[in-house]
Parts: sequence; structure tokens; C-alpha cells
Amino acid sequence: MSQRPLSSNTDGRLNLEQQRKRAKELLPRLKAQDAAATLSQAQWQVAKQLGFSSWPKLKAHIDALDFAARHPGFDASDEARTTHWRCGNDIAHSLQVAGFKGQFQMLSDPLCMGPVRDLPNQAFRAMRSTFISQSFTIDPADAARRVDDEYNHLDTLASAEHSVLWCEADAYDQLFLIRALAGLERAPRKLELIEVDRIPGVERFIGIGQLAPDVLAWLWPQRKPIADDAVHLAKRAWSAYCDSSPIAWAELAHGKHTALPLLAPALLRQLQELPGTHDGLSLTERLALTYLAEAGPTPFGRVFAELMAKREPLPFLGDMMFHALMRPLIDTERPLLTETEPHKPWPQRMLALTALGQDVLQGRAYWPDHATQERWVGGVRITPGQPHWGIDEHAHPHWRSATE
Repeated sequence: MSQRPLSSNTDGRLNLEQQRKRAKELLPRLKAQDAAATLSQAQWQVAKQLGFSSWPKLKAHIDALDFAARHPGFDASDEARTTHWRCGNDIAHSLQVAGFKGQFQMLSDPLCMGPVRDLPNQAFRAMRSTFISQSFTIDPADAARRVDDEYNHLDTLASAEHSVLWCEADAYDQLFLIRALAGLERAPRKLELIEVDRIPGVERFIGIGQLAPDVLAWLWPQRKPIADDAVHLAKRAWSAYCDSSPIAWAELAHGKHTALPLLAPALLRQLQELPGTHDGLSLTERLALTYLAEAGPTPFGRVFAELMAKREPLPFLGDMMFHALMRPLIDTERPLLTETEPHKPWPQRMLALTALGQDVLQGRAYWPDHATQERWVGGVRITPGQPHWGIDEHAHPHWRSATE
């Protein structure tokens, strides 16, 4: 049965009267199919399209959001003495709007990009600040100060009175989570986690940052304590991610872990940033090239929007991160992509596939054989023209020798 799609919902807010109106508008179309159709059936259809199993469950969810917005009650749960941790500043303002009074701290280091190796503290920070400076055109001294400041704050997690980590299911967040927990000897007395991979009524949930302030208030009572088993798992996962071989990382990615249930899918998605055995492309690169092959020349920003809205299975990139990942495909002697209109801001510049880009996408050429820039995924190093680790179609590691 053909139905007019519901208007898009991205921030998690739902209005009950609006949903009732939609059900009433839907009823005549249902009656055209079946004269015995009722308003209750129309309401069920509306609820189902929003991801609920029944109209009462949709109504209960909306009531819970409304109550959270009107009665946050944060002081009663000592929220004012809480430090809220996030892998960026995307919810800082919304927390204030919702009535949260605690401190806000972030670790914005994009651990899903660039070298992430097991090094002594200062060497690790220097490695990350150098990568951030070069990839995002930030003054080296400013990048180093920001990295030092954020990691210094993170070091206080073990002794904080009450901390809450806000995370979603993607690699950016889950790598932040294991990095934060891996620095602990044991779980502090009051360390909690708000962790979500979907929000009722949101058609495509990308991240907590897209949510309305009252939805953050609704999430607050759902936080759960972090126990020692989560800390131990995080230490294993962090060590595996920093290793020069992805073998241990892949074992964790293909497992199930009740202590951190969203970790394995994120590790699996991040594993797919290694070169594919067929074309040498990461999944991000392959998705972008595939879209350009289908659509033809397209503005840079539109390619990013297409991946986030439709194609990326577990969105983890910000726009500047996507831009940085695409640069090596452009800024090289034999590029896979051409970029025109350089006088425009980068999102407006047109991208198009080159002949080599077409060959790589079809598996007739292997990208690392033509690339000129070294690439890292966690602790795994991919040097052009050298043997390296890749990933097969089942997301299992494969060592590619120089003769392949």
C-alpha cells in the first residue's frame, strides 16, 4: 500500500497532536483500501513508521519526553556536581538549555583517524597533536595546547566525584570511550555511561549532537554505572587498536561484549577503514567514489551529505574529518578524484572521478600501488608500495605482500 512518507524527524522531538493529525489524514486512504479501517489502525501505522510497536508506546514515549522537559530534577540526583564528558562540544549548549548545571569536558581528538600507537604519555600527545595540526591546518602550538589541555582533564577521571560519559555507537565515540576507560586502574565509585545507538522516532540517528535539549533530559535517567569489567575490556580493546597488527582488534570486532555492548560494531566498522583486498580503498573512500560514479561531478559537501544521510552504515565523521580523509585521493600525482573551482570554500568545489578512480573502483587497479601518502588506521601503518595489512570482504585481516 502506497503511503505519503512522514516528514523527517532528526532531533528526537515528537508532538502528539501532530501525530494524531497525521493519523486522521491517513484514515481516508486506509478506508479506500478497506472500508472497515479504523482510526486505531491509522494510529498504529503512524506509530510503526516512527519505529514504535504500538500507538500507546508512541504516546508513552512522548509523555516521557514532555515530563523530562518540565521536571528535570537534576539537583536531586547531584547533577550539579557532575562532570559531563563527550568526544566534542556538540551537546554542550543543549545541556545548558535543558537545565543541566554540571561541568562539561571533552576529548575532541579524532582517534578514528591518523596514527594511534601505544606510546609514553608525552610522545602519544605529540603524535596526535602533529596529526591534528597537519590534517586540519591548525597552528602546531595551538594544536599541542588543546591536546595537552584535554588529556590533562581526562587524567582526572579516576578521582572525579561523579562523571558521566555521553556516547553513541560509532567509532569516534567508542574509541573515545575505550581511551577514557583504558587510563583507569579500576572503575571509580561513581562513573556512569549514557550510551545510545537509536532514538525512538528518529528516522536516521547519527549522533547525540542532533538531539533536542529535552531529549537529552529524557536520556539522563537512563545512565548506567561503569564497572571493572568494562574497564578491563576497554584496556584490551585500546591495546588491540594501537597494535601494528589488526589481528587482536579483529577478534574483538567479531565478538560480543556485554560490558560495552556497542563496542564490537564500532570496532568492526573502523576495521573497514583498512584497505580492501579488492581495490585498496577504505569503506569511506569506496562509498564516496561509488556515489560519484553514479551521480557524476558533485559538490564536495554534497558527497559528504549523501554518505551521512544514506550510505554510511555507522556515521562517525564530521565534515572536516571527511574532507581530510579525501585529500590524499586528490593531492597526489595520480589522483582518484579531481577538485575544481579552488577559489570556492571546499564544500562547494566540484569533485569528479578520474580514469584511475574508475579503474580502482572496478578493481582493475589497487589504490596503494598508486598512492603517495602514508596512511594510518589505529596502529596499523599503510605505506604506498610496501606490504601491508588489508581487510577482505568478510572484514577479516589479510596481509598483502609486495608480489600481490
